[in-house]
Amino acid sequence: MLSIVSTPIGNLGDITLRALATLKTCDAIICEDTRVTGQLLKLLNLPKKNLISCHGYSDEGKIAMILQRLKRNEHLVLVSDAGTPGISDPGYAIVSQVQEWNGTNLNPNPNPIAIQVIPGPAAFLAALSASGLPINQFVYLGFLPLKKGRQTLLRSFINEERTIVFYESVHRIERTLKELAETLKDQPERPVVIARELTKMHEEVIATIIADLPTIAASMTKKGEFVVVVGVLRAMPLRMHLKDNKRTAHASH
Repeated sequence: MLSIVSTPIGNLGDITLRALATLKTCDAIICEDTRVTGQLLKLLNLPKKNLISCHGYSDEGKIAMILQRLKRNEHLVLVSDAGTPGISDPGYAIVSQVQEWNGTNLNPNPNPIAIQVIPGPAAFLAALSASGLPINQFVYLGFLPLKKGRQTLLRSFINEERTIVFYESVHRIERTLKELAETLKDQPERPVVIARELTKMHEEVIATIIADLPTIAASMTKKGEFVVVVGVLRAMPLRMHLKDNKRTAHASH
């Protein structure tokens, strides 16, 4: 069995009971950084486990080895360094290989590998919840590209009618916010929320607008992990969205 287990993004209290039980009883844990996961097990007072490092630079042989262990009915857990596996990390490649092995509904493998999900924290979802912006529809972009396609992607924000959310590193956050302000300068009232160090001691959520973004970018604390949420140009209050959705639903009947 492959268990996909979400882990805390900063606050150990966010670990779930199912996650604890699964980490305790599994045969091995597939992780990005064995040091990070080993420390997590120690802090949670869980027994040491066989830790299998699998990251963006791992070769196909490593994934093939993992698949073989799963075929032998070993119970392996997939985690990321923090949060939900498969989001801005290479975990999806392992799940993809398992799904390929299992086949499809019309052409199933007679010896499938069971997959279970133990959900939990994700930084971008926490930021969306705290943003106060409409999130009935949103676009998640992971980390923005460093060079190729970066400006094209930023320009696409101009006409995007859904809330946008993405991650940024501490080293690039100021540059990215200033580029965002320049790209959307004709939409000065467009709302932006910057979340930093979510669930940690110095958690901070800054609500602002495009016009004020350069000032915010220059003055805010540059420490920790960042999530940026960009609202639509005329973000309606939630009650207006609910009314609009009800009218749409009524009209469709």
